[in-house]
Amino acid sequence: MTDTLNAGARPVTKPSNPRFSSGPCAKHPGFSLSDLSDAPLGRSHRAAPGKAKLAAAIDRTRAILGVPDDYRIGIVPASDTGAYEMAMWTMLGARPVTMLAWESFGAGWVTDVVKQLKLDADVRTADYGALPSLDIDPDRDICFTWNGTTSGVRVANADWIDDDRTGLTLCDATSAAFAMDLPWDKLDVATFSWQKVLGGEGAHGILILSPRAVERLESYTPAWPLPKIFRLTKGGKLIDGIFRGETINTPSMMAVEDYLVALDWAETLGLSGLIARAVASAQHVWDFCESRDWIANLADDPATRSTTSVCLKFTDPNLPADFAKRVAKRLDVEGVAFDIASYRDAPAGLRIWCGSTVEPDDVAALMPWIEWAYRAELAA
Repeated sequence: MTDTLNAGARPVTKPSNPRFSSGPCAKHPGFSLSDLSDAPLGRSHRAAPGKAKLAAAIDRTRAILGVPDDYRIGIVPASDTGAYEMAMWTMLGARPVTMLAWESFGAGWVTDVVKQLKLDADVRTADYGALPSLDIDPDRDICFTWNGTTSGVRVANADWIDDDRTGLTLCDATSAAFAMDLPWDKLDVATFSWQKVLGGEGAHGILILSPRAVERLESYTPAWPLPKIFRLTKGGKLIDGIFRGETINTPSMMAVEDYLVALDWAETLGLSGLIARAVASAQHVWDFCESRDWIANLADDPATRSTTSVCLKFTDPNLPADFAKRVAKRLDVEGVAFDIASYRDAPAGLRIWCGSTVEPDDVAALMPWIEWAYRAELAA
């Protein structure tokens, strides 16, 4: 699939799909807009067809991800951001909380908790490429991202989360769900959005609650007011309908249909197959970097390297500040790779999405082009 590359040689083979954006991400292989023809457009989401679609989205998510039967799954407004903020606003404050942040989205959750909710949190941060200390008192609530989308650093596992904890774990899993194994017994809250690993459309978030999270919701009333789209209880009881597809506000039935079609594809592979595709794609990038001294993975520890949002850095400290952006632009102009510049708050470099909808062969085909663009910019 890749071409043998001499210094400066222009590759011949291009990726069949140049979409390597980290969100919204590539649609699954074989996707067509005609696949969405069964969307109940112009119908109420509370009519039977819409309710059936929403319930199916919940049930099939549970089946593929292996979510325990006693966990609740809801479709909520405003993507992963809405789902995670809903969890923080409704559950935090009952116990001391530890905030873990090692990239920009985790830092955003810290801002929410410290500056908006004004909680006296234990804030632990790390530079891009590293993880903060994970030695945490099990009596504290914990907020963290499983995979740092803008740093390419993930937690290697959940062994650091106490089995006998009294605090809750709130996990932002948006760039991990469907591509990484999530140990549900360690997670009390998990959130993600459809436009990441399954290449869905932006709009809605998924909120997953353990029985312990439900207990917190039903026994604790926050000191601050809650807007309507954050309210998960009524009269001290969970609003069960939200977790049967009776959404808080009007969903996009086109986005719901798109998610169901993505689940059709995912079911043909199963979770293990989805994970394997991401690992295979990421491995192409890792192998490329390990055989060259001018580019490296941003993650310091190989055990924490992301298999979805793979972040790279150019190792020469004397390169111009805009060098990485110029490389990314050259690849975009060539129609080889779209949207692979690093996130605006992250160190300069490249970010290549390797989530499950991306073809591993396309990632392999991209690697010689990165070397070509690098050398072309050096010579420019």
